[in-house]
Amino acid sequence: MTNPIRLSVSEAARIFGVSDKTIRRAIQNKEINYIVVAGRYKLSFESLVKWSQQKTHVKNKNEKYGIGQYVDKWKISSTLYSPNPPKEDENK
Repeated sequence: MTNPIRLSVSEAARIFGVSDKTIRRAIQNKEINYIVVAGRYKLSFESLVKWSQQKTHVKNKNEKYGIGQYVDKWKISSTLYSPNPPKEDENK
C-alpha cells in the first residue's frame, strides 16, 4: 500500500492557483477528501486534482496562476527520454 500525498490548505491553494477560501469552501461542500491531523486539514492530492479538473474556474486559475503555468516548460523535447515516444509503423 502506498502512502497518499496530503497537502495543507495553503499548499493546495498555492499549487492550484486559488485562494485558501476556495479550498475551504470545497472542503465544506465535501468536494475534496481530507483528514484532520493535529487540528489541521490534510487534503488528498488525488481528490484535489479531480476537483480542480471538474471546476472550470479552478482549472483556468490552475493554468494561469497555479502549477499549470509551468507545464509547457516541462515538456520533454528529446524523443529518447519522452514518456510518449513516437510509435513505429505497424505495417512493416
